[in-house]
Amino acid sequence: MEESISGFKVRGDWGDVVEHGERITRALRDAGVHDPDGADDTRFVDAFEEWEEWRPKAHETLDTDVSEKTADQASVEEGKGEKAGKEPDEDIKTAGEKLSESYERLEDDDAEGAVGNWRESIDYVARAADSASRKALRRVEDTVYQNVMTQLAPYYFDNELISANIQQSTRNGDNGEQFVFEVNVNDDVLKDDVSDLLAEYEDEVDRWHVGVEKDTDAAEAIEGAEPPPEPDDDSRSTTN
Repeated sequence: MEESISGFKVRGDWGDVVEHGERITRALRDAGVHDPDGADDTRFVDAFEEWEEWRPKAHETLDTDVSEKTADQASVEEGKGEKAGKEPDEDIKTAGEKLSESYERLEDDDAEGAVGNWRESIDYVARAADSASRKALRRVEDTVYQNVMTQLAPYYFDNELISANIQQSTRNGDNGEQFVFEVNVNDDVLKDDVSDLLAEYEDEVDRWHVGVEKDTDAAEAIEGAEPPPEPDDDSRSTTN
């Protein structure tokens, strides 16, 4: 692993990428950012869950799984109108109603009420425009991202806790597919803690067991078979 001001970087095969993500995750857990009840600072709890979902897994591939998760993570968020469940044309209709009410209040010499309705009308127009533009962006962003951007830029992840990117450096070379995976912790104090923990893992962990998905259906179908026990919170992994 290389450590610099831009983060923690590894170069290697897919197993190295997965292991690096798991080490970073373990360090963040040990630093307490995942625990909303026990952590002193709960700012990063949701951000940690987002990272946990995005980070590469042993059973995934870069071109399909990580590409799709990156597109989802980069997607334009819902605006206020969408969160309220309103279509742009509904907000435009409401804006017209508010504007009509504004004129009616003017006729009744209610200047303050007229201004209030007028402002509400403007807000609904703005919300409708925002919703329409977000919908238009989403219609093209998945295609543009997956077919264009991933050819020009690395697969990336970014939130208030973690900034990360993966690049495929070699295809079908002597060593198979090779990757560069860099992960940065955006909080300086937490980054120092993670750095110390990663150094401890290097000294204390002889062999890192990469976590894999377990298929217990076949075992449970065999008469008398017991499903394998779940790993404890410290290991959260199995052998390859």
